[in-house]
Amino acid sequence: MGKAILRGIRVSPLKARLVTKQIQGMNAELALASLKFTPNKAARLIYKILASAVANGEHQPEDVTVFSARVDRGSYLKRFRPRARGSASGIRKPTSHIFIEVKEMNTDTTDENGDN
Repeated sequence: MGKAILRGIRVSPLKARLVTKQIQGMNAELALASLKFTPNKAARLIYKILASAVANGEHQPEDVTVFSARVDRGSYLKRFRPRARGSASGIRKPTSHIFIEVKEMNTDTTDENGDN
């Protein structure tokens, strides 16, 4: 089992969750291929995290599946925009924490006694 975590990344959690829901339970090789051609900033980041999780578990991408892909809300970057009459309004820029865990697939279909 391999896992990788990226904290405080500057992408909205809602947008990142759309991508992680697509790859949940997929073979890592297929997930990497689909992320490579997804035109989304979060997809590029999740591609790198998934590749890191596979490497951390010392596996090959074709041997593992995406066991868990989770996106949590991080802190907000708080910025201000000038408004009329010298006032200001706030802007909140969200960040995310992305967790990906891969697990080796069980290709053996026999149980301990050798029966199917």
